[in-house]
This record gives sequence, structure tokens and C-alpha cells, in this order.
Amino acid sequence: MITYDVIIIGSGIAALQLARNLKKDLNVIIITKSKKHHSNSYRAQGGIAAAVGKDDHYSIHYQDTLEAGCFFQHEKTVHELVVQGPFLIRDLQQAGIRFDTTMEGELLLGMEGAHSRRRILHCGGDETGKHLINHLIAQLPSQIEIIEDAFVYELLIDSINNCCIGVKAMTANGQIHQYMGRSIVLATGGIGGLYSFTSNDPTVTGDGIALAYHAGAVLKDMEFIQFHPTLLYWKGETHGLISEAVRGEGAELINDNGKRVMENIHPLKELAPRHIVAKEIYEQRLQGKEVYLDISSITSFASKFPTITKFCEQQSISLSTNKIPVAPGCHFLMGGIAVNEVGETSIKGLFALGETAASGIHGANRLSSNSLLEGLFAGKKLAAYLNEYASSSKVAMNMKKIRTANISKQQGTWMLPKREEIQARMMQAAGIVRSHLKLLQLQRWLQQYMPTADERVDLDRMSVDEIQTFFMLTAALLVANAALIRQESRGAHIREDFPFPSQEWEKRHVIQTRALLERGRNKNEYPQVKIDA
Repeated sequence: MITYDVIIIGSGIAALQLARNLKKDLNVIIITKSKKHHSNSYRAQGGIAAAVGKDDHYSIHYQDTLEAGCFFQHEKTVHELVVQGPFLIRDLQQAGIRFDTTMEGELLLGMEGAHSRRRILHCGGDETGKHLINHLIAQLPSQIEIIEDAFVYELLIDSINNCCIGVKAMTANGQIHQYMGRSIVLATGGIGGLYSFTSNDPTVTGDGIALAYHAGAVLKDMEFIQFHPTLLYWKGETHGLISEAVRGEGAELINDNGKRVMENIHPLKELAPRHIVAKEIYEQRLQGKEVYLDISSITSFASKFPTITKFCEQQSISLSTNKIPVAPGCHFLMGGIAVNEVGETSIKGLFALGETAASGIHGANRLSSNSLLEGLFAGKKLAAYLNEYASSSKVAMNMKKIRTANISKQQGTWMLPKREEIQARMMQAAGIVRSHLKLLQLQRWLQQYMPTADERVDLDRMSVDEIQTFFMLTAALLVANAALIRQESRGAHIREDFPFPSQEWEKRHVIQTRALLERGRNKNEYPQVKIDA
């Protein structure tokens, strides 16, 4: 059996940036559960934030990032990110990426919420992610294989060394493949698919979070989930993201009475931090009012925003009215798998990147367009580490002491809910505004599907669909637990019963592990979490 130097799970910007920066003599594979273009990165409209403007500086970008995240970040990591930003942009330009420019040939920089300067770079208007991913895939060394339509459902752990040494993957027809590796990297995106309203690719359902949790890794800050204020909303469903760049170009939020939604709410109005805008739209909709983006002030809308124009045309929404119907939806997970400065988890040999990881960059609310920058930053940094680590790793693989997850209930007795029910319950109870009662009801509903310590069966005997549904339940419970525990409102975590930030919760993180939760449940104290100062 081949032992790979690096196994990368996922095909978004963090995964591809890592792969393209690894040494050519390393044996590397990328495994993705769908097609290589099916990622949030590919769908990204907003662009990349970097302090490249003449009136900008990394110190200003640093301050904007901290303010948007409610100063809940790891400040050293944020500082490193913003300092590296212009260099990462230059690296892409030297590799052939062409960012949008003005008629004079200067970089065309956009404005988005909570930024104090124009610093958002785009490719092809609102097709930035598509251009970047296509370019990065084309740049991959020829020896790197991409395996599509293979769902990684289990991490193989050497229990003697507490080290991840491989993965199991299942194809749609139930075939199982085992891949052994010295370094395993989870870059599977966030959890948008847990919600009925989301900007995320349908494949993004928290797989990496569940994989790490069931393998015993530490999870952190799962309550902090950003809801994008403006998804295209039509006939009771959301149909894609309406980029914040639209508001940056002057679009205004109005209700069906023509009243401006953000008037007298925040000094930045439509460009206030996302959780503030999302909450106001949510409140309007609770009152039975529809909300629209008034785009009448934007000239040449179709050429500036071709993807959004296409979304509207597909739903037979005429832009001649200058109104786009919108609603908030799940967009980005600020928490995730706890990692150190290079992306290593609490399990040796297991790493996490991008939205899957709680890197300390985004705090309680991500600054818009910092996510693509983080993917570039984290991917390159981990590559530098693995170029040395993967070649020098001396951890012996003890094949006789592999610890597998074995996490499902007795075969034949386990009735899983429909995914649509999970999504609806999450949107209703763990969505934009939360409360103790709703979260407790959600937690208890989710708990009934969680196995106890004596309920074991091999995941190999389950279907891809069943495992993915169980993983959704797992990630959803981690969100519900953390949101219930944090009794305050901070950033994107809004509790109607605790409407203000609490000094008691300042700089404190909700930590969850499988061992902690199972121990707490066995003592009838479920959930038990460690609150890490």
C-alpha cells in the first residue's frame, strides 16, 4: 500500500494553495467528495482583501479586522495575515492572475462592510473565486492526483502515538478505499449546508468538523457563525449570494414600503458589520415585510455583477425594477477545529485549513473578503512547514493499534431524520437570533441521534448518504451546545435572552471534544464543555 506524504481533503482555495506550494518530490493527493470545482471558494464573489491601495496600510487592515471580530481574535495571527496580504497578491499576479483594473491600469479596489478603505480585489467582477480556483488547479504540479467523488468518512488514528495516519473514503456505489499518509489535512469548508438558507455550495455540510470530532480532536468556538445579510430570496427559497460589493457600490436596503432598513441603525448603514445588517433584515422579515436591494444608483450593473445578473435571470427576476429581493442566510463559520500557528490540530499529523479551522483570525465575526486571503495565507504557511515536516517525520505507524471511530448506533435500529428537517430546525433555533429555550429544544432533538458509549457499529456498513446525514447531526449538535453555553451576545452570536456582551465571557472560548461530551453525558450532565480562558 502506498503511503502518501500529504493527503489533502477538500479542493477549495486553502487546499489548492497548500498543494501548489509543496515540494515537487512529495507524494501528494487531493480527495474531494464531489467535483474539484464544488467549493465555496469557487462561488466566492466578494474578492480578496489586502492593503494594496495608496491610502491603505496593513495596520489599518489589522484594526478593521479586529473591530469586525469584536477583538476576539489571536492578534499575532491577524497581524501576520494582514502583513502578508500584499505579498500574497503579488505572488498571484506573478503567477499570472489578472485582477480587475481601472481604465488607467490601476488595481480596481472595492469597498465592503466594516472596511475603512477600498481594498477588495476582484477578478471578472463578481467571479473572483471561479478565476482563482481555475488558475490554481491549472498550476498544480502534474504528479498531484485529484480524486473526485470520494467521501472521506473516517480518520485512522494510531492510538499509541495519538497520530493520524490515514483516511477511509467511500464512493457513491459503496466501494471503500483506504489511503495512508504522514500528514492529513482537512480543508473541507464550513457548515452552511446545515441551514435551509445558505450561500454555501450544497456539498459543504460540516464533514471536516465531524471527522475531527469523532477522531478525538478539539473543537472551538462553534457558536460563531456569520449570516450573510443578502442572499437572493425568491418564492420562499434562497438562490445564491448577492455580494456585499453591491452595497459597496451604493445599493440601499429598503423594505416593501420603500423605507431604508439601515437608516438610524448604524453610522455605516448598509456597510455596517454583517451581523448588524443581517439582524435588521431578520427583524423586518419577522414583521412580515420583504426586503430588497435598491440598485438604481449603480450604473452598468450587469457588466459589474455578471454572476448576480445571471442568478436573477434564472429566477425570472427583472432587474429593470432596480429591486433585488434578499434574505439572510448562513455564510461562514468562524470557529471550527482548534489549530496551532501552522494549522496542526490536537492530534499529531492531522491539520486543518481555511474555514474548517478555528485559526484565531476571524474572532466573533469575520471581516468580509478576509476568507480567501486566509486560505492563501494558511495554505502557504502550512506548505512551508510540511515541506520540512513531511520529509523528516519519524512517527512510526502502528497498524495494529489503529483506533477507528465506530460511532453509529446499532445497525437496523437507527432512523435518521431527513436533511431538510435538520436544516429547518437549525435555521429556526440556531440561526441569526437565538434563545435558551429554542437552543435547548434543538439540542435535545439532536441528542436522540447521538450514540452512547456502548452503541457501536462499523461505518463501513453504512451508505454515503447515511454517514453524511449523521455528520450533519454531529456538527449541528456542536453548534447548539456552544450557542447554549455562551450566555451573551457577541459578534455573530446573538442571544435575545442575553442581548449584550458579558465581561465574564471576554476572551473565553467554548472548547468541545468527544471525550468531554461523552463523559458529561454518562454523568447526566450533558453537554460538558471546557471554557478555555
